[in-house]
Amino acid sequence: MKLIGMPGGPELLFILFLFVLPVALWIIALIDCLKSDFEKDGKVIWVLVIVFLPILGSILYLTIGRNQRIKQ
Repeated sequence: MKLIGMPGGPELLFILFLFVLPVALWIIALIDCLKSDFEKDGKVIWVLVIVFLPILGSILYLTIGRNQRIKQ
């Protein structure tokens, strides 16, 4: 018996891809950026990009910004 209003399989996948994965990507990018060392104001700029452009900023940081970190 299916309850009215309860999401099923396809709806749960849609919710996962629409809400959960972007939030997880944003959190991972923000934590990684805050833990890393950058030259001069690099960290501040990347944090602002990640915060004000959550999905695009997270993708940009994970593809471009991680290469700009100071290697230890």
